[in-house]
Amino acid sequence: MREDLFLKGDTAKRLYEAVRCLPIVDYHCHLSPKEILEDAMFSDIAQIWLSGDHYKWRLMRACGVPERLITGDAPAREKFRAYADCIETAVGNPLYVWSHMELAMFFGIEDALSAETADDIFDRANAYIRETALSPRKLVLQSRVELVATTDDPADSLEYHEQLAAEKDFPVRVVPSFRTDAAVNLKRADYAAYMDRLSTACGFEIKTLEDLKKALSARLDFFCAHGCRVSDVGIEAFPKRDDACCANETFRKALSGEAVSEAEYRNFLFDLYVFLAAEYKRHNVTMQLHLNVRRNASTRLFEAVGPDAGGDCVGDPIPERDVAALLDAMDKDDGLPRAILYTLEPSMYMALATTAGSFRGVVPGAAWWFCDHKRGMEEQMNILAETGHLAQFYGMLTDSRSFLSYARHDYFRRVLCNRIAEELDNGTLLSETAALKLLNRLCVENSRALFA
Repeated sequence: MREDLFLKGDTAKRLYEAVRCLPIVDYHCHLSPKEILEDAMFSDIAQIWLSGDHYKWRLMRACGVPERLITGDAPAREKFRAYADCIETAVGNPLYVWSHMELAMFFGIEDALSAETADDIFDRANAYIRETALSPRKLVLQSRVELVATTDDPADSLEYHEQLAAEKDFPVRVVPSFRTDAAVNLKRADYAAYMDRLSTACGFEIKTLEDLKKALSARLDFFCAHGCRVSDVGIEAFPKRDDACCANETFRKALSGEAVSEAEYRNFLFDLYVFLAAEYKRHNVTMQLHLNVRRNASTRLFEAVGPDAGGDCVGDPIPERDVAALLDAMDKDDGLPRAILYTLEPSMYMALATTAGSFRGVVPGAAWWFCDHKRGMEEQMNILAETGHLAQFYGMLTDSRSFLSYARHDYFRRVLCNRIAEELDNGTLLSETAALKLLNRLCVENSRALFA
């Protein structure tokens, strides 16, 4: 890609040069701690790009590629050819830019990827993999990452984190995040089985809601002892209090296999989210809420491939009053932790930004998933700046299962520097020193402070 990508003018280029090599604190991702620990050399570029990247899978399906060439048993070269054929004309999709940035940054390949160049690029990339014994840790170190916060279930043993922490020759901190989706989503068909697993992890049987709360508190203690400083949840439903419902009874019904109404479910979530928020504050853990997502919209795709396969989509807007009511319930008893609110629905940006600004320590999160392209990033940052204080923003997160996705941080830094340069060039920001201070905070210092 061009050296001046997104950088319109000398001011933007100067700001970017000042921050381009800053380290990365990856405070939310889906990388595997097991893969980081084992550090096995990649077999080929198709494995790195296509073995678990649902962004790319989704584009290939949109392009009409058969599933055999996406998640099926086709040879690696054929899958790579299929992706190259799609990406050649995917103008406007951030994957076009990301893919070429990854080729340039990690393999030194500047050629345009297309059906015609696919075989040559495949061979050159694979030769580089073999020559350098390219592996997860090498990519992390090459990207100047200083911390990785993985996404981990409360019942996880954290055995890979323990082994990584014991190593002396790997300078990158790898810490767990407390991801509670399975624990709070009692609409799951296997919820009772999950409670058995959580019971085993915490060492006592979970029969009541109070048992569940005790178990989650104990597991949070365990996670924090292993460096956890952030939590997360990303289920479809949003909590809503309903005085006609009893959270304890709802939990009992779920364990016994009885039907639970939507009102009962959302009231249960309200009770549990408020409890967890107080626990996070007590443990100095930042609460992340990923909102407005619809999981596994295609039953056929879910049954064929499973979850996290590119079948999710933007969920419905959440009434602002419901978001405010949840944060207010947490805040009333001084139980509101530092919090980051992400939305997959851009129409929620203004509501979330202004609601967040009503509560101390609550900040809108980065443009997420379908929104983490240039326009989406700019829109999110503009609204945050216009309604609050941009310097409180935690900046870019990887939110990926791919070790090449650190190129997205460079993408973000280019967009960010160009946006701040506009303010300097327009005279609406008067100090380049202030601009550099802001950029340092958004690129690394704010995210680093989460783990101090």
